[in-house]
Amino acid sequence: MAVVETRDLTKVFKGEGLGAVNNVNLETREGEFLVFLGPSGSGKTTLLRMIAGLEAPTSGDILIGGRVVNDLSPRERRIAMVFQSYALYPHLSVYKNIAFPLKAQKVKKELHKEKVEWAAALLGIGALLERKPRELSGGERQRVALARAIVREPAVFLLDEPLSNLDAKLRASAREELERFHRRVGTTTIYVTHDQVEAMAMGDRVLVLNKGVVHQLGTPAEVYDNPADTFVATFLGSPPMNLAGVAELIVGFRPEHLRPTASVTGEALSFRLRVENIEYLGAEWIVSGTVVGGRLGGKKVFSRLTSAQGLALEGTYDFAVPQRELKFFDHSTEKRVAPRAVSLQ
Repeated sequence: MAVVETRDLTKVFKGEGLGAVNNVNLETREGEFLVFLGPSGSGKTTLLRMIAGLEAPTSGDILIGGRVVNDLSPRERRIAMVFQSYALYPHLSVYKNIAFPLKAQKVKKELHKEKVEWAAALLGIGALLERKPRELSGGERQRVALARAIVREPAVFLLDEPLSNLDAKLRASAREELERFHRRVGTTTIYVTHDQVEAMAMGDRVLVLNKGVVHQLGTPAEVYDNPADTFVATFLGSPPMNLAGVAELIVGFRPEHLRPTASVTGEALSFRLRVENIEYLGAEWIVSGTVVGGRLGGKKVFSRLTSAQGLALEGTYDFAVPQRELKFFDHSTEKRVAPRAVSLQ
């Protein structure tokens, strides 16, 4: 295991005004599962590729295990990377695909069988060693790619959206396998995704990026419950956090905290809501509508409820948000600020 650090890491591609990655400073914890999360073009893959040695930084340093590795090749950095495309050799068996890095590292041939079988057993693919990649399912190919990475016994795993080619059901089971795998191996892992569900479910911590800038680094609970700014607030959550301008502030509240007034206790901010859409999602209902009157008049908001009983389309109802669940952001910087008393009336 090793700690990965970046110091003022920047990447500017030729012809671009703003950097793809801008002054990123981060430090993993030994053995943690760190997720890089952001939309397309956020810089998350470029950041990962610089750590891997596949992309040269414009400025700044990368350290792995306390050693600056800027000038080292990927092989010398003791990292293993799994890409969105598993890039298995179609003409080689699963066994030979897994063993391929050992040949490149010039590991003694008599050790290959032991190491390949160990990696295959760890990922539950011991029975597939004689098959070719075309004979495998998407989930099995993903596990072969992971076994090929782990057989090198790297100090750091780098995973670039390895589940994105799987269907929803297989993606969920593969995610569980990855989590179990990480718990067993304990190797420091950096995982890139644009999927907030994956990030929240898998990450010990989440690094949220947009346009090459780090907006927040924290546990899933920290970035969801206490977003550093309005970008994090609206990028995480489906539906996203409701935001509304009030005087010099932006007030935010999660849809699950907006409920019919009768079900809200303690101090709360209340307003009238005309219901315009109701979606049944099985375990929950998503209700959206427009605020009627007051300082939020005309604002569209979303509510997540366990039951929509008593609500009807085009009906107008009293809704409220507990005061303790409100988040506040500076109107000019869009960064979160301390709680304060406001009125939405």
